[in-house]
Amino acid sequence: MRRRQLLSGAGMAAAGLAAPRLGAAQGAAGARVLKFIPQADLSTLDPHWNTAYVTRNHGFMVFDTLYGTDAEYAPRPQMVEGHVVEEDGRRWTLTLREGLRWHDGEPVLARDCVASIRRWASRDGFGATLMAATEELSAPDDRRLLFRLKKPFPMLPNALGKFGVYMPAMMPERLARTPGTTQVTEMVGSGPFRFLADERISGARAVYARNERYVPAPGGAPSGTAGPKLVHLDRVEWLTTPDPATAANALMAGEVDWWDFATPDLLPLLRRNRNLTVGVLDKAGYCASFRMNHLHPPFDNPLVRRAVLGAVNQTDLMIACAGNDPAMWRVPAGVFTPGSPLANDIAMDVLTGPRDLELSKRELAAAGYRGEPVVFLVPTDLPHVNAMSEVMADTLRKMGMNVDYQAVDWGTVLTRRGSKAAPGQGGWSAFVTFSAGADNATPAANTQLRANGQAGWFGWPDDPEIETLRGEWFDAPDLQVQKTVAGRMQRRAFETVPFAPLGQYFQATAYRNTLRDVIPSFATFWNLSKQG
Repeated sequence: MRRRQLLSGAGMAAAGLAAPRLGAAQGAAGARVLKFIPQADLSTLDPHWNTAYVTRNHGFMVFDTLYGTDAEYAPRPQMVEGHVVEEDGRRWTLTLREGLRWHDGEPVLARDCVASIRRWASRDGFGATLMAATEELSAPDDRRLLFRLKKPFPMLPNALGKFGVYMPAMMPERLARTPGTTQVTEMVGSGPFRFLADERISGARAVYARNERYVPAPGGAPSGTAGPKLVHLDRVEWLTTPDPATAANALMAGEVDWWDFATPDLLPLLRRNRNLTVGVLDKAGYCASFRMNHLHPPFDNPLVRRAVLGAVNQTDLMIACAGNDPAMWRVPAGVFTPGSPLANDIAMDVLTGPRDLELSKRELAAAGYRGEPVVFLVPTDLPHVNAMSEVMADTLRKMGMNVDYQAVDWGTVLTRRGSKAAPGQGGWSAFVTFSAGADNATPAANTQLRANGQAGWFGWPDDPEIETLRGEWFDAPDLQVQKTVAGRMQRRAFETVPFAPLGQYFQATAYRNTLRDVIPSFATFWNLSKQG
């Protein structure tokens, strides 16, 4: 049965709301409650531990960052009131705002932030680069943080204010002392919302309450993750709803207020509903990618990875992901976000030339592929990733690969991708994923492009030349030199293939018109209000 057949009228819409989890969490009488359907279940809480965007979104509710990033991608003081730069850029002193407190009532101290930065940097590539340039990081007193640098690092506020995955969340020292390889499960931050752990139902619900102790940044207007985070809600309920038809029904019937990732096939129906606003909040979109495990056959062989890259049909993948409307996606897409300053045409013929699967099959055989199983992890509860995975699985089969298609939920993908075991022993070979366009725009936050081996992101590509070029990009004196380095990085990436770019798409979201002043960004819950 097609999804639209489930939405043929008000009666069917009401019937679609029978799932008890959509109405299970009730706020107190008169409370301002917003009900939200996230992109996927919140399976991991620790924003330092996981690169899932649903975890990042959760992180910005519970935790705050030293700097925020505004809509123009400029860093602005958030938890800090400002900084002083001395000694030709090699000494930075950051001063915390007065009155900041953790959710447990304890004051936010500089030593908490020092421990948080160290923990975050043990996981994040941008943070690791900052710490590699740091001679000393200390807390001279309760409100000041001191960076003594080996060399100038003008992007220090950009690093501490990044809004992508591995967000630089500040947490109490007692939690930040947890090794980065171990998840923090106690959610005590200083952000605008408190996480209600006793109301969490794994696979179904996460609940947040307004943080009465929160002290918004003074002055200016909310923009991105910067500016005053003014909370006009008492409670936010995240209701996991994997089935798109059920999500659409709930939204149209007013049982929920916001559906984060509205699916392309249901957009025409949602747009016809005069009670809804449907659009794209994040103008940088997302960059889809095919991630391969470089530790084990068959993708430990660069010739096999190149054969797969040459078979990728970005147009087919984007239609599967975002629908037939070309305004909702963009190809060709290289290793940097299309439309960003570093996007370039270097070596792009590998993606733009004619697709010839018979040629790819011959290249695969010449690379020495001998039928090793490709353990392909495919999420069943993330429709756009599932659709792209179907296309990629079909492509691999037509190339002659032995695809072991394993359908699991997204939470399982996020957990299992951390395994370095052989594919036949609980590990994996490949999966489709996505990154925020803002993350993929530069080498600083582009986790897909890191090639630092066992210390890197899932898949663990190891290419010292890419890492050397990344260092050159950080040291570049101006944008023109950065662009030149970016072109060399792309050429090298298409030779060693740390990942295969699948295209850029723009994710539609849908919410009821009772929500006002939604910030154009990822799903955030400050500034907005709910009328009626």
